[in-house]
Amino acid sequence: MRVAVVILNYNGRHYLEKFLPGVVANSKGHRVIVADNCSTDDSVDFLKSNFPEAELILNTTNKGYSYGYNEALGKLKQEKIDYYVLLNSDVEVTPNWIEPVVKMMDEDSSIAAAQPKILDQKRKTHFEYAGAAGGHIDTLGYPFCRGRLFLNLEQDQGQYNDPQQIFWATGACLFIRSSVFHQLDGFDPDFFAHMEEIDLCWRINNAGLKVYYNGESKVYHVGGGTLDKSNPRKTYLNFRNGLSLLYKNYTTSELWLKLPIRILLDIVASIKFMVFDSFKDGLAVIRAHVDFVTELRSNFKKRQATKRQKKMSKLPIIYSGSIVFEHFVKGKQKYSQLKSD
Repeated sequence: MRVAVVILNYNGRHYLEKFLPGVVANSKGHRVIVADNCSTDDSVDFLKSNFPEAELILNTTNKGYSYGYNEALGKLKQEKIDYYVLLNSDVEVTPNWIEPVVKMMDEDSSIAAAQPKILDQKRKTHFEYAGAAGGHIDTLGYPFCRGRLFLNLEQDQGQYNDPQQIFWATGACLFIRSSVFHQLDGFDPDFFAHMEEIDLCWRINNAGLKVYYNGESKVYHVGGGTLDKSNPRKTYLNFRNGLSLLYKNYTTSELWLKLPIRILLDIVASIKFMVFDSFKDGLAVIRAHVDFVTELRSNFKKRQATKRQKKMSKLPIIYSGSIVFEHFVKGKQKYSQLKSD
C-alpha cells in the first residue's frame, strides 16, 4: 500500500516554509509531493534548495484548484498509489495524522474518501471553517459541518471524536482512494475552486460509496490562504458552484420545488451583503446567478452524465431541513441542536 500526500501550491512559499517541514517529519514512509500550479514567486527554487525529499510536479497552466489537482494526479495515475491525501499548503499536521484514517479505509472498502478533524491553526481550541468535523449538506444545497454552522465555530471538547459517515470531506485535507478519484474523473474543472470537493463527494455518494470522518487524526488549518472568506471572488464561486451542485444532482421534480426557494434565499443574501456587509459581495451573488444561467448547457451535459452513473435514487444523509431556517430563524448555533430534533 502506498500513500501520496499531494500539496497544490501557488505562490505559497511562506506556507511551505512554515508547514512543509512538519508534513515531511510526520509523513515518514509516505510520499510527499508538491504540485506547483505555475507559481510566480520563488516557491520552486525554494523547494529544490530546501526540500529534496519532497517530490515536485510542475503543472503546465494555472486554471484553479480543481484543474490543478486533476493535472497533477493525472501524472500519478499509472503509479502504484492506493490513497491520495490532498493537503492545502496552509495546513499544520500532527504526529500520526495519516495512519488512523488509512486504517479505517483499509478496513472498509466502501469508504472512498475521508477527512480528519480540522481545527483552527490560529485558535487551536476551536474547529476551523473549512471542514471542521465533517461536512453535510441540506435539502437546498447549503453546506454545513459538524462543529460549524455558517460562521459559528464550536470549541473542540471531544464531542466529535467518533468516526462518522458524512456527506462531504474537506478539500483542505482530503483522503481519497486513487482508483475512485480517476474512475469519477476527479474534480469538475469548471468549479475552479470552492465546493469542488462537495461535488466530487456527491458523485461518490451517488456511486453507492461512503465518505467518512475520523477524529483520531487532527490537523490545523489556517484557512483563507488563497482567498479570504470576505473576498467577493470567493463569494461568487461559492454561490455559482452551489447552484451547479443542485442542478447537476437533483431530479427534475426536486429542482422545480427547491431551485426557486434557493434563488429567493440567494437574493436575500445578496441584499444583506449590500446593506450590512459588502456591496461587492452582493454583486458577486448576482453575477454568480447570471453565470449559472449562461453555463446551463454545459451543466446539462454533466446532469445527464450524473443520471447515467447514479446507483442510489435517494441519499438519506442529505439533511432534510433547511440549515438557513434552522440557524437564522430558529437560532440554532450547533450541529448537536439539529440532531436533537
